[in-house]
Formats: sequence, C-alpha cells, structure tokens
Amino acid sequence: MSKTIALSGTKNGVISVTKINEPYGEGSGTVASIGISLSGEAENPDWKVHIPLDNLDEVIQALSELK
Repeated sequence: MSKTIALSGTKNGVISVTKINEPYGEGSGTVASIGISLSGEAENPDWKVHIPLDNLDEVIQALSELK
C-alpha cells in the first residue's frame, strides 16, 4: 500500500505514505513510512520517519488532536 499527497505550500513537494514489511531485516516489525520530498521524488524523500504499526493508532489520534 502506498499513497502520495501533494505537500501544501510547495510547487512540487509530496508526502509519501508507505507500508514496509521487515524494514530492518528478517523478523523486524512492519512500519508505516512517511516521507517528505520537496522536489516531488516520492521514492527519494528529503526526510522520513518509520512508525511501528503497533503505535499507529496513538500517532493518528495525536495528529487528529493537533488539527
């Protein structure tokens, strides 16, 4: 699963959201990878964060509260 979202306030920037299985090798937990690319290259983000799926509900709730 992967999704690309236009990054507000930029001409070409994107936010990419991807599910990655075993990102750190065999047996490592699945993560949601969120990347920011100012140039629009979703495959090569300038910044990224990996959120373990076990923490995803709490992160979504925290982001919703910011809104």
